[in-house]
Amino acid sequence: MIVFELARVAKSFGTDEVLRDVSFTLKSGERIGLVGVNGSGKTTLLRILCGELQADEGQVSFARGIRVGYLTQIYQPASGASVLQEAQEALRGLSAMEQKLRALERQMGEQLSEEELQPVLSEYARLMELFEREGGYEASSQVLGVLGGLGFGQERHQQEAATLSGGELTRLNLARLLLQKPDLLLLDEPTNHLDMTTMAWLESYLMEYPGSVMLVSHDRYFLNAVCTGMAELLFGTLETYHGNYTSYLKQRAERHAARDKAWQLQQKEIMRQRAIIARFRSFNREKSIRAAESREKALARMELVERPEEEKQIMFRFETKRLLGDIALEAEGLRKAFGERVLFDGLDLKLRGGDRVALIGPNGIGKTTLLRCLMGREPLDAGELRYGPKAQVGYFDQRQQDLDLNKDVLNEVWDAFPALNQSQVRGALGLFLFSADDVFVPLRLLSGGERSRVSLTKLMLRRDNFLLLDEPTNHLDADSREALEQALDGYEGTILAVSHDRYFINRFANRVLVMGPEGLTAYEGNYDDYQAQLRRLEEGTDDQAPERTRTQIARERRAEREQAAQIEALRQALEQAELAVQQAEHQLAQGLSQLEDPAIYADPEKASLQAARNRQLQARVERQYERWEQADRHLEDALARLEQGE
Repeated sequence: MIVFELARVAKSFGTDEVLRDVSFTLKSGERIGLVGVNGSGKTTLLRILCGELQADEGQVSFARGIRVGYLTQIYQPASGASVLQEAQEALRGLSAMEQKLRALERQMGEQLSEEELQPVLSEYARLMELFEREGGYEASSQVLGVLGGLGFGQERHQQEAATLSGGELTRLNLARLLLQKPDLLLLDEPTNHLDMTTMAWLESYLMEYPGSVMLVSHDRYFLNAVCTGMAELLFGTLETYHGNYTSYLKQRAERHAARDKAWQLQQKEIMRQRAIIARFRSFNREKSIRAAESREKALARMELVERPEEEKQIMFRFETKRLLGDIALEAEGLRKAFGERVLFDGLDLKLRGGDRVALIGPNGIGKTTLLRCLMGREPLDAGELRYGPKAQVGYFDQRQQDLDLNKDVLNEVWDAFPALNQSQVRGALGLFLFSADDVFVPLRLLSGGERSRVSLTKLMLRRDNFLLLDEPTNHLDADSREALEQALDGYEGTILAVSHDRYFINRFANRVLVMGPEGLTAYEGNYDDYQAQLRRLEEGTDDQAPERTRTQIARERRAEREQAAQIEALRQALEQAELAVQQAEHQLAQGLSQLEDPAIYADPEKASLQAARNRQLQARVERQYERWEQADRHLEDALARLEQGE
């Protein structure tokens, strides 16, 4: 089934043409990743699809009855509402449906004529089928599951939603949207504010999502896991690709090469024909002139192949003034606290020359603070910190506090490197796509991605042999991230990078440090290697696994808490199922008592209607017993796994 169609859609803002001649069809069950450089119109297209914007030209048509859900950037929870109440509010349609069912049940218990009872029975049967199909009896467990998956454990369910941070509110809003289960899910950067655990949960959820999905994301690992197809906005038009992000990259390169070759071959043929025409005319004979004119007409009729438009690409590399040596960094017993909140205590870290280390961990665990302490921008409460004697340390600050927003691009870089002349500074900026008058734009007017490129320009010019990078891919589009990865590929120094970008970690890292409440745990290899080691540890097949590290113990405790939360959710689901059985049996008992009254048989039609209603109620009782047995079995299985220590 076709979910929506775009036909020659165009959209401009003033003189800025964002979309032109965009045509696309989304089918049921497809999960499409929408990609393109920053400013290419991805968010604009989503806003047109959800109705926030109107297209200037073209047609946008949806299948009848399609429910569209869009993750809005502005979300204000109700005053005094808890996290749990806000999530439950997303299912208010089911709640209203349940109240309507109860009202119909009360109505059926009244003395109604046959004509009055029949429409009530029909409406009850219709609503009951819809309620069950929409998962009404599983609503409670769904709410708990989605909240838990997005990082809201039961200990936070009663917290007032208005007290959440901006990132937490975004996650809660995402939970509400997922619980609504629209037919079409429109997501703009859904992995923002998610840590790796919640990102993995969201991937699994979307891969099983029953509807269709169109999403914008710079997270290439996420796009690889979730998407069944890709759509790229380029120069205002949309081009589609089958498969995930990796498949899209391959197809895009092949298409570009084929188009470039077709254009070159045609240009070669045009030049050949023009040379022949010139030669024929040089003969200056009637026959040769007619032949030249014939070829000129053929050239005029030739359908020209458009020259492929070249996207500007960032191209740079990190160089070092001198090699680092064996020791890059040694840190022992580091401690940092803000008031009573201890971020880390007794933390040890040792890095050697050439190490390429990714530092990961839950949001708020202290990764950025650790980098700032290593740079001396945040004082340590305790511990010793020693750099290698040849270490020259460069720092990429995700908050970009090093930038003077009152300066223009050129002077921000030139003031940091006064020994360079203007031509050299402009040349460096040109590598990061700042050309012509771009260099005179004040930094306060730049986007987050453009400011990141200014910071990377300064970092490149420093030529340090030890890089501390705090979320360097944030705000960068996919092509800019690829350029950064290529630059780091040839870098000979040491790297310690905080990142949530799993694709980036796979490209650069040879070691992963996981930061947790108990300190740091090291894993050799990149992100996928780290995940494989975790699986082996869980399965007990890793011969090199340590006895039991403090981090493992903490992980086991966290797993126990998650198991306890899952069991509590299953208990609640069982209680809901038991209540549903009791309600169904009560309604059936009322119906059967009606048939026990001899007076009802004085009216055969009324008796027949009541018998039909009783059969519906009996079927409902049987369905509720099946649901109860299933809920009971799930709880027993979970308890058995807990006893076995799985």
